[in-house]
Amino acid sequence: MPELPEVQTIVNDLITSGLVGRRIIKAEVQWPRTIATSSVHRFCRLMRARRIERIERRGKYILMSLDDQQTLGVHLRMTGRFQWGALGESLDKHVHVALSIDDGRVLCFHDTRKFGRFYLVKEPLALLGNLGPEPLSPAFTVAVFKYRLAGRQRQIKPLLLDQTFLAGLGNIYVDEALWAARIHPMRASDSLNADEIEALYESIRRVLRQGIRHAGTTLGSGSNNFYSLGRARGGNASHLKVFRRTGAPCPRCRQQIRRIVVAQRSSHVCEHCQRQG
Repeated sequence: MPELPEVQTIVNDLITSGLVGRRIIKAEVQWPRTIATSSVHRFCRLMRARRIERIERRGKYILMSLDDQQTLGVHLRMTGRFQWGALGESLDKHVHVALSIDDGRVLCFHDTRKFGRFYLVKEPLALLGNLGPEPLSPAFTVAVFKYRLAGRQRQIKPLLLDQTFLAGLGNIYVDEALWAARIHPMRASDSLNADEIEALYESIRRVLRQGIRHAGTTLGSGSNNFYSLGRARGGNASHLKVFRRTGAPCPRCRQQIRRIVVAQRSSHVCEHCQRQG
C-alpha cells in the first residue's frame, strides 16, 4: 500500500502536471464500488463542470478541493494509481474512474485489486477526523510524540501503523524508522525511555523525508507496485536499510537481517542492533 511519501509524490506530480485550476468536463465510473459516498449517478452529476482549486495530502488520502466547497478524497489502498489518458481513448479494464479534463486529458484511476475508494464530501472532517497528527507537520514536535505515547501499552510497530495514532506510516517506513532508532518492533511502547523516544521521532521524520526526496519506494517491476503519475517509478528502494533485505548484512553491524512477523505484519529487523530487552 502506498504510504505517506508515495501519496505525497502523487500529489506533487498532479500539481506539477497543471491539474490545479482545470475544470472536470465529466466523470465516468466503470467499477461502482470505487465510489464510497454516493451513487455513481450522483457522483458523476456532482463532478461535472467542477473546477479543481487545490490538491493536498492528509495521511494516505489525496484531497482535491473543488469550487463548490466539496472535497474529493481518494484512498489508493493496495494498488490504486493515477495515469493520464486522452479524450476518445478506450479505457483499460483496470481503470475504474476517469475524469475528463477541459484541456483534453483524462485523469484515470487504475486499480487492479479494486480496493481504492473515492469519497465526495462537504466536510472533510467526516472523512479525516479520526486520523492522528501529520508526522512531518511543524506542530508534531517530540513533546507531542511523548505525550501521545504516554500511557500506551502496545507493541511499538502496530502502534505506529495505527492511523489514529500517527497518520501516513506503513510497513516500509516503520521498519526503516525502528531500525534507524535501534528499537525492536516488538518492544512495548511504554518501555521506551526519553532518549529512545526522541531517536524514534527523528528517525520517523528522516525516513519519510528521504522517501519524498526520492519520489517514493517502488519494489520490483510488477504491475501492483507503486507508480506515480505517468508510471514513474520511485527511487527510494536503493536507500532502504532493512525492509525486504532478509538475509542481507545490516548496514550498521553486518549481522544478518531477519524477517519476523509482528501483529500479523511482515517485519524486517536486525536483532543485534534492535534488542528486544
